[in-house]
Amino acid sequence: MTNIASVLKSEISRIARKEVRAEIDSLKKASTQYRSAIAQLRRQVAELDKKLNQAGRLARASSRAVEHRQSEMPRRFSAGRLTAHRAKLGISAAAYGKLVGMSGATIYLWEQGKSRPNAEQLLRLVEARSLSKSTALQKISA
Repeated sequence: MTNIASVLKSEISRIARKEVRAEIDSLKKASTQYRSAIAQLRRQVAELDKKLNQAGRLARASSRAVEHRQSEMPRRFSAGRLTAHRAKLGISAAAYGKLVGMSGATIYLWEQGKSRPNAEQLLRLVEARSLSKSTALQKISA
C-alpha cells in the first residue's frame, strides 16, 4: 500500500509542478513585456526631458539675445517724429505727457528741440509709439 500512496503522491507533485510551471511561464512572458515597455517609456521620458531642457536653454538664450540687442540698439530721438506721432494720435502735449508719464511742458520742450529725453524717458517714448490710437486714448482716459 505504501507503494501506491507514494506513487500517487509523486504523480500529484509532478502534475502540480507542471501546472505551476505553465502558469509561471505565462507570468514570466508578461513580466518581460512589461519590463520592456517600462524601459522604453523611461528612454522616451529621458529624451523628452533632454529636449525640454534644450528648448528652455534656447529660449533663455534667445530672450537674453533680444534683451541685449534692445539694450544695444541706439535709441534716436527726433523732435519732428514726436510731433508727428502726437498729431497722428490727435492729442494735446499734456495728454501725450500723461501717456508717457511726463508733463505737457516737457513734451512741448522736446518738440521744440530745447531739451532731449534721457534714456529712460526715451524707452517710454518707444513704448508709446508702439500703441495704436485707440489704445493710447484708453490709457490717457484711465
